[in-house]
Amino acid sequence: MALATLDRRPPPLFRQGPTALNKLLFCAALSLVLMAADARFGLVNPLRSALATVLNPVQRALLAPVDAWDELRDRLRGARAAMQAEQAARNLLAQQALVLARTQTLERENEALRRQLGLQASLPVSSRAADVLFQSGDLYSRRLVIDRGRADGVQPGAAVIDERGVLGQLTRVHLQSAEVMLLTDREASIPVLNARTQALMVAYGGERHAGLELRFVAANADIKTGDALVTSGLDGVYPPGLPVAQVSLVERRGQTSFARVLAQPLARADGARQVLVLAPQARAEAARTEQAQPAAPAAGGRR
Repeated sequence: MALATLDRRPPPLFRQGPTALNKLLFCAALSLVLMAADARFGLVNPLRSALATVLNPVQRALLAPVDAWDELRDRLRGARAAMQAEQAARNLLAQQALVLARTQTLERENEALRRQLGLQASLPVSSRAADVLFQSGDLYSRRLVIDRGRADGVQPGAAVIDERGVLGQLTRVHLQSAEVMLLTDREASIPVLNARTQALMVAYGGERHAGLELRFVAANADIKTGDALVTSGLDGVYPPGLPVAQVSLVERRGQTSFARVLAQPLARADGARQVLVLAPQARAEAARTEQAQPAAPAAGGRR
């Protein structure tokens, strides 16, 4: 037999397949191809849906203890929070009852003092709710537009307030809308009263700042930062006692006889959504006079 005809291949027991590196490269390439095909054509979606359907009961069974524990913990926390809220509500109710009792006492004392001094009672002021439509687009003025007008009985000059304090007054009234000139407008002014000292002052809207300026305040006046300013009622527009602003700056200059006093309005026009339109004081006074007129002849008849 010639040597060329000999079978030099290893016996089947020693035959070697692809190397480990080739297998790794093949599997990696196959994985990439399958991921790309699944991402583009969604080939594995049916298999994924079937597995999710089969495993859903198992997942629910495994999550049942966790859900039960979370629910129990939430119930315990809710019960504890409810007990704390109830206790806080009871405390608040007790405080409000005390404040109400004191308020009623002060009202009775105030009424007695008014009768002794012969002063008239405070005018009842009616109000009408309104929604803010938008702010005026004029860059040189600060105004709002509300959805109430002549059709709703709104009159020019009426005061406008929100839950914090005075916003301004109506300047233009149309059929179904009205324009509110804010206190911070450069043309606005309002007589105010220092709640601490009972001193009368006039606040003006500022051109260079978004607050109020108290002009012609003497340099030695008793006023300081934090003083509360309320309406005095002297202008016949704003009822007395409404919160207006808080003093934010008191600058006393030696070379002038007046102090520079700035105040920050309590009402915020930027976030105003709902406001109250108050009836002018003259209208309220007329209504009260009309109510008092029938009582006078009756008293004379009894004489």
